[in-house]
Amino acid sequence: MMSMLSQLTWLDAVALFFFALCWRGYGYVTDRNEGLGGRGLIQKTHQYRVLWAKELIKRSNRVPDTALIGYLVRSVSFYANTTIYIIAGVFALLGTMDRLINVTEGLPFSRDVSPGLLEIKVLLILTVFVIAYFKFTWSLRQFSLLSIMVGGAPEAGKDEESHVQDYTQKLAKISTLAGDEFNRGLRAYYFGIASVTWTIHPGLLMAFSVMIVLILAQRDFNSAAVRALSD
Repeated sequence: MMSMLSQLTWLDAVALFFFALCWRGYGYVTDRNEGLGGRGLIQKTHQYRVLWAKELIKRSNRVPDTALIGYLVRSVSFYANTTIYIIAGVFALLGTMDRLINVTEGLPFSRDVSPGLLEIKVLLILTVFVIAYFKFTWSLRQFSLLSIMVGGAPEAGKDEESHVQDYTQKLAKISTLAGDEFNRGLRAYYFGIASVTWTIHPGLLMAFSVMIVLILAQRDFNSAAVRALSD
């Protein structure tokens, strides 16, 4: 491992650190920072998940709710299955380093790189999509838990009010946790696009990392969807 990392140039090392900083830093701001993150799409969506949970408790017929959860599960499953194909493709790419070097050498702004350094760059792509796969599958498990909780949800007026209120908050919390993991998986896809540019030039990796952060920030904090939910 250390022998592979020793092949990184100072520019590649800076680009890799900057990429990780952008990804983790943006995740910290949106997921854990109550001040700024509370004004974003994630927090706004949570408010509507709480509203959904309250309305679900009032209904005796919960078929529409289970159908909605089934739609969400299918959406997450689609991305999880797609990620498996991407991971398999990247694994296959590791066995064709010579061809990949020939391809990248003909691209604008590309540099001469050793096979070892190119392997590190491909492994970064693989790591990003493996993380995305873990996020999607954990989201699926939590949506499955949500469907079980819907099946066991009390009905308003037939149980103690404190129990109903507590169960409502739990429903909304599990729904939000599942949705947040799905969002993190999608975020990994965005940064996966940036990681591909490292095979061309480390400067492109840094430029695309900044671009991805700006795109995500615009959509999470200043998009038409955020304004509609706020209004």
